[in-house]
Amino acid sequence: MRTLTALSFLALLARPVPAQLLQQAPPPTVAQEQNELSQAVQEAGPSQIDFIHALERHLRKYPKTTQRAAIDKALSKSAVEINDHARIIQYGIRVLESEPDSTDLPLLDRVTRELLDDGSPASPGRALIFAQRYKQAVESMRARAAEGHMSAGQWALEVNKGLSRASVLEARAMGNLGGSEAAVKLAKTAWDIAPGSEPARELARWLEKSGKTEEALQAYADAFTCEDARGSEADRASDRGKLGELYAKLHGGKTDGLGELILQAFDRNALLKRTRMANMKQKDPNAYAASVGEYVLPRTDGNGGLALTSLKGKAVVLDFWATWCTPCRVQHPMIENVKKKYADNPNVVFLSIDSDDDHAPVAGFLKEMKWDGPSYYDEGLGHLLNITSIPTILILDGAGRISSRMTGFIPERFEEMLADRIETARTN
Repeated sequence: MRTLTALSFLALLARPVPAQLLQQAPPPTVAQEQNELSQAVQEAGPSQIDFIHALERHLRKYPKTTQRAAIDKALSKSAVEINDHARIIQYGIRVLESEPDSTDLPLLDRVTRELLDDGSPASPGRALIFAQRYKQAVESMRARAAEGHMSAGQWALEVNKGLSRASVLEARAMGNLGGSEAAVKLAKTAWDIAPGSEPARELARWLEKSGKTEEALQAYADAFTCEDARGSEADRASDRGKLGELYAKLHGGKTDGLGELILQAFDRNALLKRTRMANMKQKDPNAYAASVGEYVLPRTDGNGGLALTSLKGKAVVLDFWATWCTPCRVQHPMIENVKKKYADNPNVVFLSIDSDDDHAPVAGFLKEMKWDGPSYYDEGLGHLLNITSIPTILILDGAGRISSRMTGFIPERFEEMLADRIETARTN
């Protein structure tokens, strides 16, 4: 991560200096500053903290640098990487305030959380502003088509999780400002949008602050029994401690029956999860798909779909392409040549998968290119398989495991390489 940050930063510095800047300052001064900054970044090497120190020294020497925005962004990202709380606040706020329309969700999330833990009198108010910006940025995503190779259902789930996190942060900020009742309402909203340990924990916190101990106990039980990939063992230990404390407070110091309370919460939340999953799967069968075999890929011509579980035991060639991808047009006939070699082998299957976020041009593209045979929409499979560039070919063995990943291609040897890798997958 550090290397990529430095390289991208150096690439930015390598851009030509605008002529108007050269006219405003003596050319040697502008050139000298860029050379010094480039050298300082290179000398910092792989050390994040040395990278930060180099940029901060540059800012002290050149407080009016024209590279200020890029430097602040680099500092905020590096601060997050090394978990430097003070610098996350310092540079993160500077970046967000200089870009009021920024939709950098990870930075909004992290800066807000740091402010909520900061303890200074002004921090809750600033945190509330950023939490509300965070929520607005996430809400704007709902109107957009699914991105990042996600299906519509997967995109909706991600938006809901983001709104839930934003509401949790807004609740905490509001509560820290003295609005416990408002915090309870916001935390309940977060839970309703996307149930999980974090919104349940936040709800419990403010119910307890409001003197609603019985309700807080139930919320802590929810927090303890809900699955949450973002939660930590320390969070669960804290939830368990609060459960015991509040239960004893309500039952004269005794904890008999606490286990039953926890089991009831577990069953309640398991049912809630199953119900929500069933409702979402009616809209999108791939919404909760966690493995290749769980996916159903719709045909681009609208004639049904393909359940990938039906391909168990076969070697499967997944060709991810897009209408805008020029290499895909060159590669496709080569894939067809290899496909002909296995025409009589039912245990080798070739799937042509469109990765366009916008499906509108696909039908016209297929007709223009005269690509025969069925093709399918990605529908989130590329997200699961971490397809980050096009073209990409994945070859799965009979157990559904990735046997080979071919990103890009060498035209001179492509057909031979693809055939060899198919044979490897068949023998695994």
